Amino acid sequence: MLVSLWALTGRNSRRHLSLEDKHEDTTAYGVAVDMGASHLRFVLADGNPAIVQETQDLLNSKAGSRGVIAQVGDGIRRLLPQGERLRGIAIGVPGGVDPQTGVVFDVTNVPGWREVDMGSELEDEFHAPVFLDNDANMAAIGEHMGGIARGVNNFVFVALGTGVGAGIFVDGSICRGRSGLAGEIFRMNLDWTRWNEEFRDTAYFETYVSGIGLAAEGRKVLPGGNGASGSPIEERDARYVFAALREGNPQARVLVENSFTMLGVCVANLISVLDPELIVFNGGIVRGAPDLLLEIVGKVVRRIHPRSPRIELSMLGEKAQIWGAIHTLREPSRHAAVRTSSRSLGK
Repeated sequence: MLVSLWALTGRNSRRHLSLEDKHEDTTAYGVAVDMGASHLRFVLADGNPAIVQETQDLLNSKAGSRGVIAQVGDGIRRLLPQGERLRGIAIGVPGGVDPQTGVVFDVTNVPGWREVDMGSELEDEFHAPVFLDNDANMAAIGEHMGGIARGVNNFVFVALGTGVGAGIFVDGSICRGRSGLAGEIFRMNLDWTRWNEEFRDTAYFETYVSGIGLAAEGRKVLPGGNGASGSPIEERDARYVFAALREGNPQARVLVENSFTMLGVCVANLISVLDPELIVFNGGIVRGAPDLLLEIVGKVVRRIHPRSPRIELSMLGEKAQIWGAIHTLREPSRHAAVRTSSRSLGK
């Protein structure tokens, strides 16, 4: 029987519930956290599972790792009903998570974040288990449990936002790899002659296929591009490129078409290695021009792979990661959830 990861309603309740238990308490609570490149989203969920309440903050990345962890703690406390003891937290992070230790590493949008035991600090504060995973992995779990990939055992979820990453399902289970870096496609190099180049704060693929990359390329050729204020959030925002595309700007169209063509080659490479049943796209870059993305990526993939898999858009949209975190809380064993430590519940 799985131990529940929820807050039990009623101050005197001490029973450890399983959400697979026939007599489960569906009024129990857990908190799911979506830690994005520029935002924090907090959701209070019950055991049905259903979203009860949610809030959102701008991520204070300049505060460093300690400040961000404190901000996460503040957001969780604001959601907790008075008198309830939180029984579990699940967080999707924009970085790597060591599957053995739960240590979060290389969160590049937070200065100084290299290897931080975020989960242990939150466990000490809330006396509840904390589960952490890469944001794309969480989103893939969400799609598998209740989205476009429901019932699909082999698929790749590609997240295209400020950065780029992937969550990979193989034979019905999330694949994290040896060190938690499976799916970090931002490092994929599609030009072997540039193997030895340095890419500041990113890598080859993300330089061209991401919000960061498109925004930077757009500033070179489009008048009135973003980034004038020097704000890191603004500098990573490629919405102005898609606005120019919709207005018929030919330079914007070349930028976006080149980016989506490169994305198609990346997806073809993933198919060569994994042979999935389905590719799922989600994220802000997808929402910028979804039909054009499907058209170009599909054309490239079919040219390289005559027996190509289905290519679809996410059904869950911005909630994919949150739902992945909720399902991780609900059934941690099923998803081989990464806990930050082995300490007992409530200690």
